[in-house]
Amino acid sequence: MDRERLSEYLLRLADNALISGQQLAAWVGHGPELEEEMAMANFALDYIGQARMLYTYAGEVEGKGRSEDELAFLRDGMDFRNVLLVEQPNGDFAQTIARQFLYESWYLPLLEALAISTDRRLAEIAACAVREIRYHLRHARMWLVRLGDGTDESRQRMQTAIDLLWPCTGELFAADAIDEWAAETGLGPHPGSLRPAWDAKVGAAIEEATLKRPVSDWVARGGRRGRHTEHLGYLLAEMQFLQRAYLAANW
Repeated sequence: MDRERLSEYLLRLADNALISGQQLAAWVGHGPELEEEMAMANFALDYIGQARMLYTYAGEVEGKGRSEDELAFLRDGMDFRNVLLVEQPNGDFAQTIARQFLYESWYLPLLEALAISTDRRLAEIAACAVREIRYHLRHARMWLVRLGDGTDESRQRMQTAIDLLWPCTGELFAADAIDEWAAETGLGPHPGSLRPAWDAKVGAAIEEATLKRPVSDWVARGGRRGRHTEHLGYLLAEMQFLQRAYLAANW
């Protein structure tokens, strides 16, 4: 087993889950209705649970004695390996829904592929997460269509959100040496193999929502290499404050 590359691969998955969970948790107390606040809170907990399992495994593989808390709260922004899409601001409700829909339309088929990974432990984690993300995606798609095919204002807000976030989607399918290694060993799928299903799923939803699919070819990337937007810095400052302020504390 190539411990260094496996640890890196696991951290990418864990960071995606952690940042997604932190983003959704911020909606508690700010949702458009009580039911949505409860839904966002539960979705956040799902993601945090996934992150915990992945961080624990990554720490064991790494072999440096780092716990899930240390990996989550004591790394700087440049050490995080999440894709840029998940760190984009919540914005209004339409922007959060657009972000989650675009991301989870990719994340679900990734998890389905990971559920048959040659790494048994990763496969077990993915199999648990599939059930959660399948429901998340159904919820996000419902709101995408509801807002897109709603009032003039809701359609405009959803279209604006899709247009804003679209450049961050290209990174989801870009492969580097770690992805190539994962595909060769059967650890995980090649990112490019997920593109056709994502295109079909996203295209159908956008059409049903009476929205326009963006035509821009510009791609924002760098998250997997630790090059992030300023938004991640603000998110980590809030999320990591308590742990960094009381380093010796036991929770």
